[in-house]
Amino acid sequence: MSAGIARRPYHEKVIDHYENPRNMGTLDKSDPAVGTGLVGAPACGDVMRLQIKVDDGGNIVDVKFKTFGCGSAIASSSYITERVRGLNIDDALKIKNTDIAKELCLPPVKLHCSMLAEDAIKSAISDYRKKRGGDVIHSVSGAAPAASATA
Repeated sequence: MSAGIARRPYHEKVIDHYENPRNMGTLDKSDPAVGTGLVGAPACGDVMRLQIKVDDGGNIVDVKFKTFGCGSAIASSSYITERVRGLNIDDALKIKNTDIAKELCLPPVKLHCSMLAEDAIKSAISDYRKKRGGDVIHSVSGAAPAASATA
């Protein structure tokens, strides 16, 4: 490394979620109570799948993720699973990428990771509502759908 270039280390919260990811795994996508969100960031290649299981009262009772990407993307996924568990889906929709970025102390160059997490929860809720015949939520951050949620 050059003498004039310093590496910026990840914040300890990112390292903790990266080294000890919470709620990693999958849920049964054929379960009508499970919604699956699959989003990606074409610029960096990160792909995030987030699944929620919702009870009859509209509360998120289980949540799992699988993410292929950098430490910040994995940390954002792990954090959002902790944040939404137990929330009503309407309250989960209120979580913004700025909340995630602030909690994890993400630098500006990694903000797209928090945007992916916001889009993933919105996509999972949309999929759940679609299965139940409800309204679909459209992304606002600009992250692209990675592929069909049936993948």
